[in-house]
Amino acid sequence: MRTLLAEEKRYEELVGLARDAYLYGYPLTECVRTMTQMTRGIEGAMGAPVNAFWHADQLLDPAFRQVVSPNNDTLYSVAVVDVGPEPMVLHLPDTHGRYYVMQCVDAWTNNFAYLGRRATGTEEGVYAFVGPEWGGTLPRGVAGIRAPTDLMGIIGRTEVSGADDVPAVRALQQQYTLTPLHAWPETPPDLGNRRHDDWAFPAPRPGVRADLLVWEEMRVWMQAYPPPADEGEYLDRFALLGLTEKESPYLDPEPEIAAVLTLGRTAAEKVIRTYIRSALPKVNGWLYTTHLWDYNTRFFEVGTVQEEAWTSGNFMRRAAAARAGLFGNHGYEAAYPWTYEDGEGDLLTGERHYLLHFDHLPPVGAFWSVTMYSSPDYLLVENPIGRYSIGDRTPGLQYHDDGSLDLYIQYDPPGHEKESNWLPAPEGEFRPIMRMYQPDQAVLDGSYLLPPIRRVD
Repeated sequence: MRTLLAEEKRYEELVGLARDAYLYGYPLTECVRTMTQMTRGIEGAMGAPVNAFWHADQLLDPAFRQVVSPNNDTLYSVAVVDVGPEPMVLHLPDTHGRYYVMQCVDAWTNNFAYLGRRATGTEEGVYAFVGPEWGGTLPRGVAGIRAPTDLMGIIGRTEVSGADDVPAVRALQQQYTLTPLHAWPETPPDLGNRRHDDWAFPAPRPGVRADLLVWEEMRVWMQAYPPPADEGEYLDRFALLGLTEKESPYLDPEPEIAAVLTLGRTAAEKVIRTYIRSALPKVNGWLYTTHLWDYNTRFFEVGTVQEEAWTSGNFMRRAAAARAGLFGNHGYEAAYPWTYEDGEGDLLTGERHYLLHFDHLPPVGAFWSVTMYSSPDYLLVENPIGRYSIGDRTPGLQYHDDGSLDLYIQYDPPGHEKESNWLPAPEGEFRPIMRMYQPDQAVLDGSYLLPPIRRVD
């Protein structure tokens, strides 16, 4: 590596190579870093040891600031799972028709399996996650799911119809269990004596300076959680940057090398920002993310859709998805259009009054909602009626005689007769997200389009 700049390679080519390497490896570093943090607790919350669930015990409100754009429709159940030592058995109870999804994500952010109402139904089920190279035999009645990498995550979401429904969901959550295969079907392990940090993750070499740490993380985690074998030739291109070396080349790099890596990262970050702003389809001001998470082209376990329309091996898209919405679902599980602007293209702000009028309600198999987020921090918004989202399960929602619906979006109350349909906004700029769970085909093929948010003052 120290002779790199002595070779007859143009400096610009090396920066371009570093840009491509960062776009390729960024989702891995973002995912593994986040999973590691989740096992230690993020800001004192949202965490559990490896191979155990953390369950949200209440609907989120503005006090929750650990993760941007949290939903207000479901209770989360999240687990970081390592199937390297042995398979892990997941038990799911009968939810009696209630919507839930267990989204299964590998270390490279590929959604490789779904369990739940859409994918497998709501009856009781038992599944075993096995590693990429595992070749054993599972007990009868346990369905195998092969994880592409030893490290994986389960992002569970269970429908909640308001605060009064929380106890029923909490009872279901206690029946979401993970058990090592050797102990199945005995009672899941007691977590009472486990520390959050009791699992040794592959760690970057100490002493790497902060501006190069992401490259060291990339090097270590690419070896621990390797990409698909058929990407080996693409990965070999980055050997010039030190990413395939067994020992860290980033402890004492030549200044020119450090500059190449820094400039490459800067260029990649610009590409990601541009993609997020300009590559998503926009209709009536809404940015459609339906196909943002379609980059998995190889790993299709239960609940996934192995069709051309849902597969795109695009590393730029994968990097943008990791930045804009880490752990987002495929559009066929849930669609998440969002908008920063009204129907005229002006930024949404609490200084104005807006109307969102639906001639036809979003066609879904489960439910839909619109959640309000401040911008640019994308957090839930404090308001006098404690309403952070509004949708088809909102008590007292008033419809017109023809079935159409008006939602009032503004900072100040719209008056008593309209309060049932009011989605409170912050004083400043905001970005609402429409969530459509189990969207119908009309949403997926674009024949159903959301109406614009119109300014009415």
